[in-house]
Amino acid sequence: MDFLAVLGFIMIISFMYLVMSERMSPFSAMIIIPIIFGLIAGAGPGIGKMMMDGVKGVVGTATMLMFSILYFGIMIDAGLFDPLILKILEVVKGDPLKIIAGTVVLSAFMALGGDGSTTFMVVVTTMLPLYKRIGISTVILSVMTLMTTSIFNLVPWGGATSRVLIALNVEVSDVILKIMPGMGLALTFMLVVACIVGKRERSKLGYTTMNEELLQEIAASVQQRNTHLKRPDLFWVNLILTLGLMSGLVFEVAPLAVLFEMGVALALIINYPSLNEQRSRIAQHAPNAINIATIIFSAGIFMGIFSGTKMSDAIALSLINMIPASLSHYMILITALISAPITFLVTNDTYYFAIVPIFAKIAANYGIEHAQIARVSLMGHSVHFLSPLIGSIWLLLGMTEVSLRDLQKYAFPLALGIMTIYILTGIVLGLIPV
Repeated sequence: MDFLAVLGFIMIISFMYLVMSERMSPFSAMIIIPIIFGLIAGAGPGIGKMMMDGVKGVVGTATMLMFSILYFGIMIDAGLFDPLILKILEVVKGDPLKIIAGTVVLSAFMALGGDGSTTFMVVVTTMLPLYKRIGISTVILSVMTLMTTSIFNLVPWGGATSRVLIALNVEVSDVILKIMPGMGLALTFMLVVACIVGKRERSKLGYTTMNEELLQEIAASVQQRNTHLKRPDLFWVNLILTLGLMSGLVFEVAPLAVLFEMGVALALIINYPSLNEQRSRIAQHAPNAINIATIIFSAGIFMGIFSGTKMSDAIALSLINMIPASLSHYMILITALISAPITFLVTNDTYYFAIVPIFAKIAANYGIEHAQIARVSLMGHSVHFLSPLIGSIWLLLGMTEVSLRDLQKYAFPLALGIMTIYILTGIVLGLIPV
């Protein structure tokens, strides 16, 4: 195996160990660890440029996340989500099973927008008060939200699918329509898991039924929270603004960061016209936005060094070279299987624009079409969602106050389950020859 590949693997393992054992914070680890290994790799004085290149690559994501936090924070203050919380409360009546299943359904619906950060903001904002009031672990909320979002993030305008369509120049219908049955079964799988976990939580919490008096108490706590900030008379205006923003995200009328910047500006003017009120709202939500931005920029440094030293390329090629020519018949299946570890280790851009085209070229020698490789390259996407290199995962962890270690511990088996469903469905439908 190439020296850079070995070094890259050691760097990633060291990073994961230090973060998951909580010996270093993600922010510190994503800066210090790659600098050390980058210097060992011979980056020398050029390491500074690599770091800046990495930071430049995540500026858009960091800006989008910062302003999305501000936007949804303002909408929460204004009470936009209160009717939804109250309606869900009315339907679930404090039943842990219905709350957890409802989390899956709401996540699936919101994830159709194709943006994980927005999905996390809305779902956690809506469901977190219920989880805390009933006493359900927020680890369950984070796992159910993340894994369900990973399924529907495969819509054509989602990050992974849009990249592979561009990279391999294939039609949407040749990719997304073929994997939709697997997505449907994966959603069913998540609902079954939600019911199993919900029944367990029922027994654990000793739930029988929630009386009307307690329901009224919870509803009142929602309605009376920060009443001086709520704008019930502007509910429809805020809803139209938010739906317009979501439509802009789906149809890509402008970069995501720009849309959220405009959204924040309009939300402040509409709901809090006083300059003092606007300053107060920004100051209230700025700490969360800054915390996420620091993580994103440190991830940019990590990836800048990882890519700039060619460690990421070396890892990809070493994995590809492990495939012997005698297994060419199983090239499609192999691509599906190794999509999980590769997407966990590298960013979407690296995987879909640098690695998947190599798979496609190799596969073409055996008469395998690009569309076939495009489909199976997406099957490890749920595992990719557990990577610490994804900015939005830190948003979810911050909002739910769950550690990366706990999230990965409980979500990883589900991610493998979803991937297995995709592969088995592909085999049954003849998309993956065996």
